[in-house]
Amino acid sequence: MNTKLIMTASALFLAVLGISLTFLPREIADQTGISSAKSFQVVLQIMGALYFSFAMVNWMAKGAIIGGIYNKPIAMGNFTHFFIGALALAKAAANNPNLPAGVYLLTGLYAVFALLFGLIAFRDPGRLKQPDFN
Repeated sequence: MNTKLIMTASALFLAVLGISLTFLPREIADQTGISSAKSFQVVLQIMGALYFSFAMVNWMAKGAIIGGIYNKPIAMGNFTHFFIGALALAKAAANNPNLPAGVYLLTGLYAVFALLFGLIAFRDPGRLKQPDFN
């Protein structure tokens, strides 16, 4: 499994979410039907900062060996974030069929990243077959 590709893809995905939440909190609140109160917009901007900082961690760690005991905090942090996020989004989608289509797409992407980071976190990196560029 090419962890560099997964780390790069997740970094780009999280960066897009982070930048969007940071600079477009009112528009996102309006599109998703959640509260567009000024105080809630600040919460969305702080969430954007968290997403973007997580993207930076993934981007900077993309070239390292990840899996098994190697970079375990990064693998587990990504796995737990995407797994819990996928569960929360799936629950929201199941309880409210009127959500925008983007929420269902987001749920699917979270589930895929949760599966990939689960494989990375809980498998031996020797079995993940890191590419050899020598």
